[in-house]
Amino acid sequence: MSFPYTGGCQCGQIRYEIRAEPLTLYLCHCRECQKQSSSAFGMSLTVPRDAIVMIQGQPKAWTRKSDNGREVTNLFCGDCGTRLFHERTYNQNTINVKAGTLDDTSWLRPVGNLWTRSAQPWVNISEQMLNYDGQPEDVNALWERWQQKN
Repeated sequence: MSFPYTGGCQCGQIRYEIRAEPLTLYLCHCRECQKQSSSAFGMSLTVPRDAIVMIQGQPKAWTRKSDNGREVTNLFCGDCGTRLFHERTYNQNTINVKAGTLDDTSWLRPVGNLWTRSAQPWVNISEQMLNYDGQPEDVNALWERWQQKN
């Protein structure tokens, strides 16, 4: 795949493009990601913040404290509720795209797992991925692994 990558919400009211290569893709097993995804984990595709261009509609936002105590702004469709992005107030240079909202997800290959201590017991955590018990202090290893695989 090559950019721009396109995506949007379930009802089609919000559409976006990613106009730069992603920095990394990881799975997060924290309880909050389990709740917001209604699944065992959330997928986060980290991209440069200025690479996101809204093509149609504007998401609504609400801010919460993450499991590590930092603030995260959650952006979602006000009509269908689809979670689209997570902005971290402590890092304004990047944004996490909820990867399942991309039009084509066939090329996605996560390189790591975060918050494995909260992972559902039936989820198999690959030893070939970068695995973190909680939130990593430094995400550079995740970025480097993504560059090696892509």
